[in-house]
Amino acid sequence: MKKIALITGASSGMGREFALQMDCHFHNIDEFWLVARREEELKELADCLQHPCRIFPMDITKLGQLERLEFALRLDNARLCMLIQCAGYGIMGDFEHADRKETLGMVRLNCEALTELTHRLLPYMSQNARIILLASSAAFLPQADFAVYAASKSYVLSFGRALGAELKDQNIYVTSVCPGPVDTPFFERAEKNGSTLAIKKYVMAMPEDVVAKALRDSYGKKSVSICGDAMQAFCVLTKLMPHGVLLALADLLKHAEGS
Repeated sequence: MKKIALITGASSGMGREFALQMDCHFHNIDEFWLVARREEELKELADCLQHPCRIFPMDITKLGQLERLEFALRLDNARLCMLIQCAGYGIMGDFEHADRKETLGMVRLNCEALTELTHRLLPYMSQNARIILLASSAAFLPQADFAVYAASKSYVLSFGRALGAELKDQNIYVTSVCPGPVDTPFFERAEKNGSTLAIKKYVMAMPEDVVAKALRDSYGKKSVSICGDAMQAFCVLTKLMPHGVLLALADLLKHAEGS
């Protein structure tokens, strides 16, 4: 029976990095299934991987698209040994003046599509399979001018931890990855209407470091993966201090940077 690793958001950023690192080290996988909207980028990635690849150019928020993946697994009599969900985006700026279509699109992609894909593909997962969900350190704390994105990633983190508890007895392990700012094309889109606090740029992580730790944590059966001392400290801080105080401090920093 063919063993599959399926990666969404595989055309760039974190999804691409997962494919590259797994290609070097995961020799028990028979085939990579790469999912993203941009077909040319998927073809380029597939061409540089040693593993056989199957590409699925699709928008997973569109009605019926996820049925293609489910049908392909059933037709191939394949089993999923890894499901890695990296598809997602964020838009900065105040909620009142945000583009409604883009705002709702964040919820559909970051939450709804991720949930539906997980639900559809769970029956095809093998023993000792891994699910990796890309959350964010934004999940730890509500964020003004990043309200919907932070809320969507809080959903991913909560969903991943609860799902892991449910699936533990089936020997399927779920890891939610919570990086801070990562040096990917994410900010090219995110900052078109606003910008993040400058301090975040000083804790920018490299995607290869985040992915390497995520894979180690996944195989260590950890429910959450946080890369870097700064983000570890931020996680602890959000547990120790009231969120209202932290939001007020963030507002003070924002006005200090703008003055």
